[in-house]
Amino acid sequence: MGLNIKPLADRVLVEPAPAETKTASGLIIPDNAKEKPQKGTVVAVGNGKVDEPLTVKVGDTVLYGKYGGTELKLEGKDYLMMRESDILAII
Repeated sequence: MGLNIKPLADRVLVEPAPAETKTASGLIIPDNAKEKPQKGTVVAVGNGKVDEPLTVKVGDTVLYGKYGGTELKLEGKDYLMMRESDILAII
């Protein structure tokens, strides 16, 4: 991986899964109609808060809200920085 970033406190860096390019029936979805992914992989985590240790760890696949997180571009790739509370589930 090699990203040189360390989230602070209860923040988590997530690499979003690629957007779907086809529907279940095989229709190709144009770029302007693609849904933002709501699933991704945790690539870095903070240390948590003193009274609230983090539940997620690097490598977890997570679900998050449609508008959760702050978009970042690092080394040419898109990421989301969000608080652990923005994560809905580990899958």
